[in-house]
Amino acid sequence: MKPLAGRCIVTTRPAAQAAVLGRELQALGAEVLNFPVIAIAPADPAPLQALDLAGFELAFFVSANAVEQAFAIRPRAQWPASLRVATVGPSSARALRDHGCSEVIVPAQGFDSEAVLALPEFQAAAIAGRRVLVLRGEGGRELLADTLRERGAAVEQVCVYRRSCAALDPAPLWARFARGELSALLFTASEGLRFFLEITGEEGCAMLAGLPCFAPHPRIAEALRAAGATQVEQTLPGDAGLLEGLAAFFAAPSD
Repeated sequence: MKPLAGRCIVTTRPAAQAAVLGRELQALGAEVLNFPVIAIAPADPAPLQALDLAGFELAFFVSANAVEQAFAIRPRAQWPASLRVATVGPSSARALRDHGCSEVIVPAQGFDSEAVLALPEFQAAAIAGRRVLVLRGEGGRELLADTLRERGAAVEQVCVYRRSCAALDPAPLWARFARGELSALLFTASEGLRFFLEITGEEGCAMLAGLPCFAPHPRIAEALRAAGATQVEQTLPGDAGLLEGLAAFFAAPSD
């Protein structure tokens, strides 16, 4: 029997990024209900269009959204073949490879800015004097850029997308929760949790209190606890960690 058979798992990723995780959950037997609380919109393309990409030695993409939006503004053929590319985790690395970037610098574990900054390619001896382009969303963390500057790199950041709270009707989700049909909530971004609560209000608080909530990073797990989630399951990083954690949780005998 598949480990997630008979379970309905709610994911909260933007619609464009939810498909791969959804297929992997279904392969484990789950019913997948995506509630895409984050809406992704393109940012002003002019700053990236105006850049001389040949002047950079490394381009860092903060997420799969950054990959998709950056290549929508500047198609792959416009990027110098000599420009090295890096990113934070497996999903965004997969997106880069899908766009023809065969060699991607990516951490083997951790999948956050701290893990990236621990890589040999980002140490002061390797990065000092280099020009680094960071492709990001509006309002993201500053840790990576600030640390690279401290290590001697010349960093330019370009916003290629904006995140906002999606316009969703929470009533169908609440109805399924009220009927006892939901098994777990998955959050892969702290901002997704904030938007989830904006959309669902008091009912969302009840769902956090009444369902196991899974998070692949300690920052998200901490945000869930602060929001009132009573059963927070912090998994290993990335989609693989989420899937492993879900399978183990539901395979364990209930009390």
